[in-house]
Amino acid sequence: MVTWPRLEVATWSDTRDTLQLWTQIVGKVRMVHAPPVNHWWHVTLHPSARGLSTMAIPYADGLFEVEFDFLAHELWIRTSHGQSRVVTLEPKTVAAFYAEVMESLTALGVPTTIHPVPNEVEHAIPFAEDRTHRAYDGAAVQSYWRQLTRAGHVMNRARSEFTGKASPVHFFWGAMDLAYTRFSGRTAPPHPGGAPNCPPSVMREGYSHELASCGFWPGGGAEGAFYAYAYPEPPGYRDWLIPLDDARYDTTLGEFLLPYEAVANSSDPDAVLATFLRSTFLAADELAAWGEAVPRRP
Repeated sequence: MVTWPRLEVATWSDTRDTLQLWTQIVGKVRMVHAPPVNHWWHVTLHPSARGLSTMAIPYADGLFEVEFDFLAHELWIRTSHGQSRVVTLEPKTVAAFYAEVMESLTALGVPTTIHPVPNEVEHAIPFAEDRTHRAYDGAAVQSYWRQLTRAGHVMNRARSEFTGKASPVHFFWGAMDLAYTRFSGRTAPPHPGGAPNCPPSVMREGYSHELASCGFWPGGGAEGAFYAYAYPEPPGYRDWLIPLDDARYDTTLGEFLLPYEAVANSSDPDAVLATFLRSTFLAADELAAWGEAVPRRP
């Protein structure tokens, strides 16, 4: 049995908040250059063998990639022409990180201008002015990344069970969560918005079609939490019985939660998480009659 990494949120909250803003800077770089894809799939980062990556992004007559290396604690920017620049990941302000990334891109022939303000955070300090967030605990970041990769293994297996339209298992830097979403194929009512420092139009594109989503983020529990929700939420969804003692529906968030520690402490963490993912999707599937809209594997 694989041991799941342990990391109490309270022990690395300052680093978490800094890392979230760093990933937003890199994610916005991808957003500027990558061709648009529905539901904002073109802006996400992806777990790699060493951290989180933009994957290859087209630019001019070649490609470039930006990767957080959480083993060496470096941010690498590489081009298909063989050039590269590195930014050290260490305690430093968001303002300093932002300046180094922008300067490195320019030096590599990929000058980039992003919207230089965070999204989906309450107090959105412009990146160039943020000298408040500066923490970096390398060991904690490594543990968090290993949490993402472990969760990603199970989520990718669950993804293979569904043959309808589905997202990759990818990292959304707005809320700092690893997520996976299935779609019924039917359009949804316009999303009302409400995320802090995020225009309603962003949410409407993300939720343009009926969906069931799940993921993991470093909040909602002592060591983070797994979540699942449906949009629009069908009648009876929040009362659906999830066959796990630690799973519950959070009326404030409007989603089911399963604490990370409940998974990691179990005798079979992969099986517990798989049960949560399948049960919460079954709630959306049956209550919203998804079976009439999409096929799935036997």
